[in-house]
Amino acid sequence: MSEQIESYLDSLFDKDADLERVLEGIRERGMPEISIAPGYGRLLTLLVALTKARNVLEIGALGGYSGICLMRGMTGEGRLTSLELREDYAAFAGSNLAAAGYGERAETIVGDASATLEKLAVEGRRFDFFFIDADKENYPNYLEQAIRLARPGAVIAADNTLLRGRTVNPDKMGPSVLAMREFNRRIAQDPRLTGAHLPAYDGLALAMVK
Repeated sequence: MSEQIESYLDSLFDKDADLERVLEGIRERGMPEISIAPGYGRLLTLLVALTKARNVLEIGALGGYSGICLMRGMTGEGRLTSLELREDYAAFAGSNLAAAGYGERAETIVGDASATLEKLAVEGRRFDFFFIDADKENYPNYLEQAIRLARPGAVIAADNTLLRGRTVNPDKMGPSVLAMREFNRRIAQDPRLTGAHLPAYDGLALAMVK
């Protein structure tokens, strides 16, 4: 039933040329088809606009689908910084952002995200909005580093918090599942955050840094 509801709601919106181009390119290149769900992409755009975020940090660029959604919520002065491990993915994401008209306001940093986050902290960079959608075992670490880089009131969003149901399956005890359970607990209980969990699609966590 949940999939039927998601499909019905997604069908209410027209096809999006920029986002469809990203998805088609991902399929053609044999990349993992793991972009954020369309409904959550629209939510990212809405949240960035509501928070008036001007500096957004994305951990995990893939093909640029979420990057486009994030950029759409920003004003003309907003800038996106995307972290991506693979150079070929970063180049593809950058080309899609440029095709959507955001090339001049988006930067992609290639390399290990944890190391890059440490460097950004040393440089004194601060951000208004974060989107985490990368290697699941590092989600607790990425959350901690996002809090460190956050301005007061910054919003943190993270995708795939249900791991296709494995997170709530007590028989699953792999490293990604254990890390995600810890991440989800921190979203709910960390005193530095005001958090919420959305159960649709594959789960989305939201938190505001106090």
